[in-house]
Amino acid sequence: MDKYIDKFMRYLEIEKNYSRHTILNYKLDLQDFNKFCGRIDLEKIDYLLLRKYLAVLKEKNLGNRSVGRHLSSLRSFFRFLSRESLIKANPILMLSSPKLDKHLPSFMTEEETAKLIESAFPRDEKDELGLRDRAILETFYSSGLRISELVSLSLDDVDSIAGIVKVLGKGRKERVVPIGEVALAAIRKYVDKRKKQSSALFLNKNGKRIGTRGVRDIVGKYLKNAGIQRGVSPHTFRHSFATHLLNRGADLRTVQELLGHANLSTTQIYTHLTTDRLKSVYDKAHPHA
Repeated sequence: MDKYIDKFMRYLEIEKNYSRHTILNYKLDLQDFNKFCGRIDLEKIDYLLLRKYLAVLKEKNLGNRSVGRHLSSLRSFFRFLSRESLIKANPILMLSSPKLDKHLPSFMTEEETAKLIESAFPRDEKDELGLRDRAILETFYSSGLRISELVSLSLDDVDSIAGIVKVLGKGRKERVVPIGEVALAAIRKYVDKRKKQSSALFLNKNGKRIGTRGVRDIVGKYLKNAGIQRGVSPHTFRHSFATHLLNRGADLRTVQELLGHANLSTTQIYTHLTTDRLKSVYDKAHPHA
């Protein structure tokens, strides 16, 4: 099966243009399945064998979401094999995925967000790292970027005049995202004061492009400074960005475009978080509220 997995990986990379991280996840899932199958011929993989593999995954105490991801990798793999006529029949078509628990993303209130960002206050105008940290937090909240998108930003991706940033998102798809003047001002202050010249927008203390771990450390540092106890991560800024927009009247389709979601159903999870706004509107508008 190894040669077919390699062929599928090339397909994901060249034709589907998937990111390295996504391709690695597919590869690990398929290698795990290959190990389970042993030396069995590809044509002999059937529904019963797949059910046995599903049982093995559950015996490992994997959650429904992890099991679902493994099955998703297998579905894509067998769909590819079937389309390329490398197998006569697709054995996974009858296998259903485990039902996933609904997971509501955590978010900060507008007050908590402001408190967190304000805690990143540079000591002075020459405090390069302080200016960088403030610019990172402002950019997160202003644009709703994923952490991978933020660390990938280059100077040329920021158009201060138009008030937009060019982002390379999931699946290496480009999109244009508006960015507010407050974040742009913070970026300009930082770039003007930094000593190291680089095409990257945000640099670490060694003058290299900052990585995701460095950004996580920055967010963790200012969480402590702000005295916010509950779990907040860089991704929480993205959740907060979407929730605050919806709470203030933005439509779901616009938020979908801003977040770079391929499907509206992915964005709809944020509508569960806007109940307070709906209740407020109801109380004000309904005669018998």
